[in-house]
Amino acid sequence: MSIPRQPTPEAAEVRERFRLMRAAPPGSDQRRELRESLATQHLGLVRAVALRFRDRGESVDDLVQVGSVGLLKAIDRFDPEHGAAFSSFALPTISGEIKRHFRDHTWAVRVPRRLQELRLALTSRTEDLRQQLGRSPTVAELAADLSVGSEDVLEALEAADAYTAVPLDAPIDTDGATAADRLGGLDLGLLRVEDREALAPVLDALPDRERQVLHLRFVENRTQSEIATEIGVSQMHVSRILARTLATLRQALVQPA
Repeated sequence: MSIPRQPTPEAAEVRERFRLMRAAPPGSDQRRELRESLATQHLGLVRAVALRFRDRGESVDDLVQVGSVGLLKAIDRFDPEHGAAFSSFALPTISGEIKRHFRDHTWAVRVPRRLQELRLALTSRTEDLRQQLGRSPTVAELAADLSVGSEDVLEALEAADAYTAVPLDAPIDTDGATAADRLGGLDLGLLRVEDREALAPVLDALPDRERQVLHLRFVENRTQSEIATEIGVSQMHVSRILARTLATLRQALVQPA
């Protein structure tokens, strides 16, 4: 028969403070002080858990703040009479609080909960499988390991792109360029909308031949020689039509409305 393991003096002292806290009236100073002292004593446990998640884009200090919420929940629920060590009881609660924080608050774009959870599982299992196989696992291997379909794995991997976002004013290059600098450019079409609206009635008032010459030159990109052949006049005549018509349009743009 094995000899029951005796609790260490520190463990016994912790259990005694838990008994005193649970016996103290709710809301009393004694209960609050005991709760705070237990939380302070176990902050190292929170930091140890937070360090496991340090490569996920958030500072360890921020994760300690989140994990401390889990620690307080564990303190409030722990029963010193059940025999388990408080650290063993608290670890899942602290870890769960941090995981919930990542799942609910750090996604740049909202994605379904099942994909968030699958993405976290993929992160964990990918590293384990890489060590077992000596290479990166395939989608099929990940799917088999997690008992899901390959399509689910691919969908979760795509959802990972929604995990973080780059602020538009954040530098993304050594020359100081920001994300906003890389988005699109000047739309000349939009800048010309007002001009087109101003020219519409003037174009409608032009003679048919002048409108035809403008269309052939600037819409169909014909040369003056091709236009001359098309409408049966000399190239010189086409040049004069274009010059005259463009002068009319230019004047319509600069004259006051």
